[in-house]
Amino acid sequence: MIKTEKILHLKSCRGRKVRVVREHYLREQVPCFSSLCQADCDNGGKVLPGDLTHYVVPDVGVVVDYLEILEFRELQGVVFTQTACQAVQHSKGRRQYNRLRNLLKDPRHDCVLFANEFQEYSYCPREKGESQEKWQTRSDYLQNFWPQLQAAHELYSSISQALQEKESEGAEREFTEHLPAEVLEAGIKSGRNRNRAVHGDVVVVELLPKSEWRGKDTALTDAQGEDKTGEEGDSKPMPTGRVVGILQRNWRDYVVTFPPREGPQPQSRNSQRILAVPWDRRIPKIRISTQQADALQDHRVVVRIDSWESTSQYPNGHSVRVLGRAGELETEVQTILVENCIHVPPFSDAQLREMPVNSPERPWTMDPAEVARRRDLRESHLVFSIDPRGCEDVDDTLSVRRLPGGQLELGVHIADVTHFCGFNLLSAVATTYYLADRSADLCSLLGGVDRYAMSVLWELDAQTLEVRNVWYGRTLIRSSYQLHYELAQALLNAEPAEVPELARLGSEEKDAKLAELTQALEMLTHVRAQLDEERNITALVPRQPLEVHETVAECMIYANHWVARKIQEAFPHQALLRRHPPPRQEFFSQLVDSAAARGFTIDTRTNKALAESLDRALDPQDPLVNRLLRIMATTAMSQALYFSTGLQSQDHYYHYGLALDRYTHFTSPIRRYADIVVHRLLTAAISMDTQADPGKALASNKDLEELAHHINNKNWASQRAQKLSTELFQCLYFKERDPQSDQRCVADAVIYAIRDNGVLVFVSEYGVKGPVYMRNREGQVVAAGPDGGCEWQSGSVRRHADHITTTTSWGTSTFTLFDHITIRISVRSTPCHADSLNLEVISSKPHRGAEPQQPPSQGRCQLVQEVVRLAEEASQQAQEKAARRPKLTREEREFSQSKTPNLYSLLEEIRELALLDLDMAAAHVCATA
Repeated sequence: MIKTEKILHLKSCRGRKVRVVREHYLREQVPCFSSLCQADCDNGGKVLPGDLTHYVVPDVGVVVDYLEILEFRELQGVVFTQTACQAVQHSKGRRQYNRLRNLLKDPRHDCVLFANEFQEYSYCPREKGESQEKWQTRSDYLQNFWPQLQAAHELYSSISQALQEKESEGAEREFTEHLPAEVLEAGIKSGRNRNRAVHGDVVVVELLPKSEWRGKDTALTDAQGEDKTGEEGDSKPMPTGRVVGILQRNWRDYVVTFPPREGPQPQSRNSQRILAVPWDRRIPKIRISTQQADALQDHRVVVRIDSWESTSQYPNGHSVRVLGRAGELETEVQTILVENCIHVPPFSDAQLREMPVNSPERPWTMDPAEVARRRDLRESHLVFSIDPRGCEDVDDTLSVRRLPGGQLELGVHIADVTHFCGFNLLSAVATTYYLADRSADLCSLLGGVDRYAMSVLWELDAQTLEVRNVWYGRTLIRSSYQLHYELAQALLNAEPAEVPELARLGSEEKDAKLAELTQALEMLTHVRAQLDEERNITALVPRQPLEVHETVAECMIYANHWVARKIQEAFPHQALLRRHPPPRQEFFSQLVDSAAARGFTIDTRTNKALAESLDRALDPQDPLVNRLLRIMATTAMSQALYFSTGLQSQDHYYHYGLALDRYTHFTSPIRRYADIVVHRLLTAAISMDTQADPGKALASNKDLEELAHHINNKNWASQRAQKLSTELFQCLYFKERDPQSDQRCVADAVIYAIRDNGVLVFVSEYGVKGPVYMRNREGQVVAAGPDGGCEWQSGSVRRHADHITTTTSWGTSTFTLFDHITIRISVRSTPCHADSLNLEVISSKPHRGAEPQQPPSQGRCQLVQEVVRLAEEASQQAQEKAARRPKLTREEREFSQSKTPNLYSLLEEIRELALLDLDMAAAHVCATA
């Protein structure tokens, strides 16, 4: 080991420059993480494969500017140096540095980190006065080794053009410069307009004088969203400021559309620079340098922002990949995924090797050693599952029996996914993906097969159902019945029902087993009713139509609660729980006022009082009233969050929606990654109880909190994507229909909120919520005639607490909360943004009010099926059209030129005409004509 010194120039908190000398040790044995290493390095963790033909060691310049290219999985054997990684951290910030760290951790990528600054032979100290640019070079790696990887070459060209454009920017400033970091910090401590900030950035703002403060607009807009508060007519001025600095850039991938050429888009023929319009309206236009501007017109393209200089009105960026033509179903779905940072890469071979295979050629069997370690419930317990009809993946099963001493035993048995899922398999994601013929069939607790499970068994007092004892552990189970909700409810109601598992049995044996199953269901329902009454587990959702729905839900909530208690007591500072903060009372103003307009009183002091008052707010004449009130209550709620117990005090563990002091997610590990983390924590807690080794070290409080934050972000992203995809299918359903003639474009709507220039309505038939304007852009207002028909006329509109009125030459028209009106649905299309639905009132009376409507879920399901069917038909027609085209020769494919007439033949004709005399040429032209 060699000892050297490293000199650092740092800046103190007071802004003074400090020279620091640190000891720096060099070693000969530093892991290289190559399977071909002959120096016997201690290569722990990820190792580069031995079948590679070469390694690539990118220098600082390549890593800093072209990291996106190195993220291609096809590029194998990439060795990142410690020097290059530190350069990324210093020049690109923590966000880009974390991206590089995640790339190194990801087992799907064959890349490693080499600590060159601690290796004796690779350490190269910088000379005094030497700049980094001197020894930074770029190689022709892509051209030499990956000439066929077209996507990487196009990305390299795009980034290079963006870097060149950045260097050639003019000096005329469009924005004021950001203040220095020390000024920002001083401004934050002392309390002191957009300025190149992009939505999502962490910025420092300077408050404007109170005379310049603005209030929130309470009028309807084209992008009307959900409000947590019921806006009053007079909006109070809110603190308003201007951006003076950016603490952290949070740039991501953006989907843009290259506008049509006829649009007023400034474009230079030489540099191929074009202003692309982002799909997200909150993002400014992005200047892209590309050689494919013509080919990408009306296409959705993924781009990344490179810089935004103060001399430029728009940020500069580069294209990453093309999603497809705007308006097509697959393109729009991919747009939603990219905009919400949802990326589902394929699993690597290393990850797949961690999972067992179950195929006819290689059937999976239980490990005898694993069987010996588990508690066997296959013969002692009647285990069954109750799920929706057609459910393929069964997470949970139930059991209930009477013990010899008279006590009851309630059991919840959850698929033991962690037995099949290694620590490295899902470490970089926050949800579980389904793999055909892999884990799903082995994890699912299907009927009639042996399965591994994680079980919670409660011993309950026969009279009071008080918990006497709780047992947690890994078990072996065999589910006897795989029931669906309707079948289980029919058995409870003593109605005739056929249980598939009993179909082949004799009548006597069948009757005995059916009685045993029915008794277990009745006992389970009795336990659930007692838990609901005594434990105060009250959800703020409508009661399910079947009693068995609530039975299963309460048992799962009960299991989640007791597992939360177990892991929190075992690991007070590093358990993953889920909390639901109480909502702010002012968020309930719209709910309270709307219910009062209908004559109902809503008590929001506690969650139980809120649930009970919602149960009482029933209108026998209109069941939609209660449904809308519950939607308003849900909208006012805070988001439930995962968290690490080491970060919050115990009084913040509370789950408001379920009235529980501790709660987590344990019962759905097949579809939720958080449940897998909880399963591992529970396994470690059980090991501690038996004085056994808990296995792999648990995550620290800091790491667990980072994971919780990551899972929360992914959950929010999935909720946004679900909402946007619903809106996408709604627009695609109505896009090809004529709103003037197609009766499916006319529907009944219920008013649930009043705004300055219109109302918000809910269309239960399609599950659509949106604005209906009472005043249009021309200043005209809606006028309703004696028959309810509506027209646009000159007049005025006035908003009240529970209704809105329009006054025209026809008189005064009134639209009140919870009124049913008839609307016409059409699609408002824009070339660069997402389509949106346009709702227009055509009658102040209900639409077919006397006819019963289909359930909303059924209407939405039919809507999605119709859109998918139309998209498949369009795709098939395009394929058939392409198949009918004549095949092109190699020259035609290469030069994109048809045989005749082509440019060569036309030039030949001109040449021949030039050789003829004028009279012959004229005759030839006439003959040709």
